[in-house]
Amino acid sequence: MNTQYEALYHQLEEQHWWFQARRDIVFNQIQGLNLPKEASILEIGCSGGPLQQRLRATGYQAVNGIDISETAIALAQQRGIPNVSVMDGSQLAFADSSFDLVVASDVLEHIQDETRALQEWQRVLKPNGKLLVYVPAHPSLWSRHDVANHHFRRYTSGTLRRALTATGYTLLRQSYWNFWLFFPTWLLRRWQRPTNNPAGLSSDLISLPAFANQALLRLVKAENKWLSRFNLPTGVSVFALASKSA
Repeated sequence: MNTQYEALYHQLEEQHWWFQARRDIVFNQIQGLNLPKEASILEIGCSGGPLQQRLRATGYQAVNGIDISETAIALAQQRGIPNVSVMDGSQLAFADSSFDLVVASDVLEHIQDETRALQEWQRVLKPNGKLLVYVPAHPSLWSRHDVANHHFRRYTSGTLRRALTATGYTLLRQSYWNFWLFFPTWLLRRWQRPTNNPAGLSSDLISLPAFANQALLRLVKAENKWLSRFNLPTGVSVFALASKSA
């Protein structure tokens, strides 16, 4: 991503409704795995480390974070978060079978060779280790936001499933996320075609008034509770929980 957008990203990532709601669902799903507190966890694309902080505050100490951005890792280190480093998500400097869980939220779409990345993530998982991956959904939502974020693709549940099974994962669960905002987002993206922004410098990431930010956060958090029991038919993102074969 360009430096101007990255600066805004780090400015907003702790309080913006989107990032808070996504961390909420990811954290809830990690809790639902009932991992022991000594479980080794790798977050790929940890940014400034808000999820790392929450995991550590809950008792998980064997947590590692990587990000390709030097700025992101420097920010995480300034926040006192240990075991974070600059690293390419498709070329991991970890030994085979190192982690019980790998988490990658909005990372895979940034990597051109998705197969190589998924194989690397599988390599560092222990036998029966889990992968939790979130990606932006629906090619029909492609817009200048994707251009600004340097995305290579958006996914459907089918394309994400095929990418995982083709690289040897066993799919445990899959669903869309952010259902209620799919329809307004679709309308917005019809207008926000990439041709409306040739430089690719604009995105949907903006600072909102506090009341609007809280309203959207409450809406998606309510959906997160529903998602703990049911899958959703569509959404702005799609996720999968998969495991490495024993």
